[in-house]
Amino acid sequence: MRIAALVIPLVASLSAACGEAPPAIPPALWETKGLEAPESALPDAAARVVYVSNVNGTPTDKDGNGYISKVGFDGKVIEQKWATGMDAPKGLALAQGKLYASDIDKLAEIDPASGKVVNKYEAPGAGFLNDVAADAAGNVYVSDMATNTIWRLSGGKFEVWLKSDALEHPNGLLVEGDKLIVASWGPMTDMTTIAGRLLAVSLADKSVKPVGSGKPVGHLDGIEPLSATSYIVTDWVAGKVFEIARSGEARALMTLTQGTADLAFDPATRIAYIPRMKDGLLAAYKIE
Repeated sequence: MRIAALVIPLVASLSAACGEAPPAIPPALWETKGLEAPESALPDAAARVVYVSNVNGTPTDKDGNGYISKVGFDGKVIEQKWATGMDAPKGLALAQGKLYASDIDKLAEIDPASGKVVNKYEAPGAGFLNDVAADAAGNVYVSDMATNTIWRLSGGKFEVWLKSDALEHPNGLLVEGDKLIVASWGPMTDMTTIAGRLLAVSLADKSVKPVGSGKPVGHLDGIEPLSATSYIVTDWVAGKVFEIARSGEARALMTLTQGTADLAFDPATRIAYIPRMKDGLLAAYKIE
């Protein structure tokens, strides 16, 4: 499945088809412009930087153009092309002193001290590796949105951990205790009527269940904990940022622009770092 051919043209037409004026975008604390299709943001408190993956082209093209930027907590670019040598990097996670980035059908391992890609783990048969999350033991989980698969890097081996249609085209990932919380995109052939939702995968037996009521919410992308009882989740197509309770109920926190991608959230400062992929920027918003 060519995700770019299916997703990008269709979602680009949704707003125009609605015939509605876009809502006013809430003010940001700051915006970092000049990024190139930024997909994921990841704060590193120790280094006081936000890593930002830049697809820089079509999300499925193996063109060697992708890279990761370093942005300060003040929104100033420290180094735009800090880590290079990738095709279309998306999800990011830190584990065991290394930075990991999904890259179409590979998982790149990056040395945070130098920005050098020190390893690439192949994912044979993967179609669209997307988000990345790590557990307390250092295992790294990667969603493959195209093939309803979750891969895992454990003990140096990168292999299929779970393949199931019950994943409903997994996008965002979050390890939470003994579960992997999945923000699903929903069926990719009928995006205008059927939305994705939150799912919980048991790390012990890999069973998949809806979070709470399992009510469909949107074409979900990034997910982070917002409070003890809820998550903050983005909808790439609608450009919305939701609070989704563990009961499954959702409420919109803000509406941004189409391409609102894989966010990060700092609970200490209540700041959400949100890549706006189609706008080529990273924005910081205070979430009250």
